[in-house]
Amino acid sequence: MPTTMALHGPPAAVVALLHLLLQIHLAVMLCSLLLPSSAVAFTGNNTAAVVAARWVSCLPDQETALLQLKRSFTATADSIRAFRSWKLGTDCCGWAGVQCGDADGHVTSLDLESWGLESAGLDPALFDLTSLRYLNLGWNNFNSSELPSTGFERLTNLTSLNLPNTNFSGQVPHNIGRLTNLVSLDLSVSFEIVELADEMDRYMVDGPDNIWQLSVTNFTSLVANLSSLRELHLGCVDLSQSIEWCDALSMYAQNLRVLRLPYCNIEEPICGSLSALRLLYVIDLQYNFLNGQVPDFFANYSLLSVLQLSYNHLEGWVSPKIFEHKKLVTIDLHRNSKLSGSLPNILADSCLQNLLVGHTNFSGTIPSSIGKIRSLKRLGLDAPGFSGNLPSSIGELKSLNTLKVSGLNLVGPIPSWITNLTSLEVLKFSQCGLYGPIPSSIGHLMIKLKTFAVIQCKASGGIPPHIFNMTQLEELALGSNNFTGTVELNSLWRLPNLSLLDLSNNKIIVLEGQENSSMVSFPNINFLKLASCSITKFPSSLKHLNHYIGLDLSNNQMHGGIPQWVWEKWSTDPSFAPDSGLVFLNFSHNKLNSVGYETFLPIHSIKLDLSFNMFEGPIPLPQYGGEVLDYSGNMFSSMPHIFSTQLGDTYVFKASRNNLSGNIPTSFCMVYEILDLSYNTFNGSIPSCLMEDANPLRVLNLKENQLDGELPDTINENCTLELLDISSNLIEGQLPRSLVACKRLEVLAIANNKITDTFPCWMSKLPKLQVLILKHNNFFGVVMPSSAKNKITCGFPRLWILDLSYNNFSGTLNKEWLSKLMGMIVEVSNETLVMEYYADQNEVYQLSTELTCKGSEHQFYKIWRTHGFLDVSNNAFQGSIPTDIGGLVLLDVLNMSHNSFTGPIPSQLGHLAHLESLDLSSNELSGEIPLELASLDSLTTLNLSNNKLVGSIPESPHFLTFSNSSFLGNEDLCGPPLSKVCNNNVKSNAVPSKKKKSVDFILFLFVGIGFGVGFALAIVVAWGIPVRKRT
Repeated sequence: MPTTMALHGPPAAVVALLHLLLQIHLAVMLCSLLLPSSAVAFTGNNTAAVVAARWVSCLPDQETALLQLKRSFTATADSIRAFRSWKLGTDCCGWAGVQCGDADGHVTSLDLESWGLESAGLDPALFDLTSLRYLNLGWNNFNSSELPSTGFERLTNLTSLNLPNTNFSGQVPHNIGRLTNLVSLDLSVSFEIVELADEMDRYMVDGPDNIWQLSVTNFTSLVANLSSLRELHLGCVDLSQSIEWCDALSMYAQNLRVLRLPYCNIEEPICGSLSALRLLYVIDLQYNFLNGQVPDFFANYSLLSVLQLSYNHLEGWVSPKIFEHKKLVTIDLHRNSKLSGSLPNILADSCLQNLLVGHTNFSGTIPSSIGKIRSLKRLGLDAPGFSGNLPSSIGELKSLNTLKVSGLNLVGPIPSWITNLTSLEVLKFSQCGLYGPIPSSIGHLMIKLKTFAVIQCKASGGIPPHIFNMTQLEELALGSNNFTGTVELNSLWRLPNLSLLDLSNNKIIVLEGQENSSMVSFPNINFLKLASCSITKFPSSLKHLNHYIGLDLSNNQMHGGIPQWVWEKWSTDPSFAPDSGLVFLNFSHNKLNSVGYETFLPIHSIKLDLSFNMFEGPIPLPQYGGEVLDYSGNMFSSMPHIFSTQLGDTYVFKASRNNLSGNIPTSFCMVYEILDLSYNTFNGSIPSCLMEDANPLRVLNLKENQLDGELPDTINENCTLELLDISSNLIEGQLPRSLVACKRLEVLAIANNKITDTFPCWMSKLPKLQVLILKHNNFFGVVMPSSAKNKITCGFPRLWILDLSYNNFSGTLNKEWLSKLMGMIVEVSNETLVMEYYADQNEVYQLSTELTCKGSEHQFYKIWRTHGFLDVSNNAFQGSIPTDIGGLVLLDVLNMSHNSFTGPIPSQLGHLAHLESLDLSSNELSGEIPLELASLDSLTTLNLSNNKLVGSIPESPHFLTFSNSSFLGNEDLCGPPLSKVCNNNVKSNAVPSKKKKSVDFILFLFVGIGFGVGFALAIVVAWGIPVRKRT
């Protein structure tokens, strides 16, 4: 009607009214552009309805609710500016962030996103806006208050609920699950994973402190009524209690298009029922603890555009069909170390922009077809299993901004075609077989390149001078190569944007250089790594760098003291400035003798390493704490009197090989995961708190001290110990039976003490026990009980290192007991080859121990799970050697010397194909030496001396390598290498000849070793002698 009347009025009135309508129409269109897509759905489809609604003023109750909501926010400059239009008596439908609809004056949309608002909690007045369809309070601060448990159920028309980055805490209210019209739900917290271009492949999570502050304990109740849900964003919401999340979504949210659950503390595999969500086009499950396989059915999602599964524990083989998907834009699988696969030929019409498979177990050759995918922008091929040639076709990807390449078996020089990729911002070669110099034309990339890394490859030559002119560079990492020449630090400070510099572990000599007095500012370097750079004194120019939070000057020749200004740069209490602390500080393996502070360093450091220097006096602890602290290999003599506060956040504390003495302070009970105080002179008893209560220690190493008394025997069921080493002390009494509570225990080493006890059959209840070292104590009695009941409970299914030597064990070795040592019979494939323990900040602790091997005591600094070891020497065992010992096929070392074994040497020992050392000396063994022993090609040490063996020593080239000391003390033995010649009455003990080539080449092999290992290996390779692989 107003339009019809206007047509009959004066022309000026018509023009005016049309002008007004045009302004309203433009305003509505502008609002639709500014609103998120979900809000546009409510406004853009019926502009006329919205225009009509503007003719109805906001209802009083709506105005009251909005003004109350405004008052609930703290008055700040941001809020005053944001709420400038929210004035009493004006039409609230015209207020900023507010929209009304349905021509009835009710508020249907409220968008306060990023207004910089602060509040102590969400005011209930919000729930009086019962006509709301769109609500966005994102990027405002509600100060860790809880979301209201009631009220959301009143917003029955709500289709979009957006509360990202709002700093709410507690449980997500179950009544949100009653909003049956909900199309989009966003409760996420934003974070960013920052990967550093250094050889440790560190990464940092850049995000707020309120990660996992919100939680969902019953996922089913949240989504059971949300059948219309299309978008679900729950990043950083704790779902660790919602193990049914996957099945619940599959059953109740079958219209889901976008699923984003990154950093949600999810540990389960991806369920098979997720295949029902065939409309998904975004799957983001990165940075969780997902295990199991990547489902093949992802390749069948016809609409799938984004697949992000990085930073998980996925494993198995990835279907190549996923890479052939026509619509996928992003495939991100990187940082799943057990995930395997190979890259197929990908068609040129692929939509891929981001292909990331780095830090996985992917292998094979890199297909040249990758260079035909012109849409590619990020290409992450940094998986060390890649081999062959790096396709030159990659040099044709002009849009590529990120290229990361690894492959220990990649061949060829560093390619010159990389300089054609002028859009590159990130270029990283790591753990690769590429060799040769950096192309001199690298300067062609100077306009955009921000990260340039060649790490742990075979690069050589000098560093091209053009690199020092790349003013856009933020990260320059060239560690662990064969670069040569001299680098002056002061020349690097010309790169104004440099934040990471790594020149470690090359053949580079780093000098301070001439100081440039004209330099006004220095780069904001965060991480500086100059390990093994032949630095002789502490670089004074570092005091001008105000922003570095990681500094590595290890393995140099620096001497004297650490300058005081080094510590004073971070002398800020982190409770006042939480982002001011150090990430790492490494001065290890130098010749430094003074820390510069008496007791407490005025810093907070995540990782501090002062190991293997010449420091003396009290150990200097960070005043404000540290997570990983290493003081090993110095001459520190004491700890501060009270230091429990400084260890409140410490996960790893190592102070082995110092001069620490006195009682072990109970403050060490504050350490969370790894405590190593070995090789000191501590005395007194072990503090009970280290083993009792709920101490979370995983590794406790106290060996080589002077500790006495008995071990605590009140260990409770919360025991988390995985390694306990108290060898070489003065501990007495019995082994505490409460150790059986330590169900995770893998290593128990108590050698060289005064423990008096029987064989600990009760320890067979420890399901993970793999290493048991009881040598040099006062153990006595039989190893295997005679009663049938106890025989059943004395099996050790995981044990592969057992040392019972130098005790008073007696009786016979029971064949049933030997047959239960499955760790020496069957190799376990799903464990790391080296026994090591991971702690906070990727700290790796490796077990080291002393074992008698090949006739003498050896220190093993790495213990390989493939090395079986059984030592029962220097006891009082008797009877025959059980033939079942030949079933322990993984044995490398077998020592049964200095006992009273009788009878023949079992021929079944010839089954021990891995055996390298066999010692049966000083027993009462009789009979002939079995011919089968001569077939043990791995055997390098043999001692059969001081027995009652008779007959001819087996005639084999292998036995000729053993000296006569291996056979002395057997009066009736004859033949080489003994000088006693066998008479005609003695039967020849000749070994059946093998193929001539093998016999000849074993001889050649040993001759080859005389010329060097390389020559011997050349013989092995050339003639194909089978050699057992050892990692």
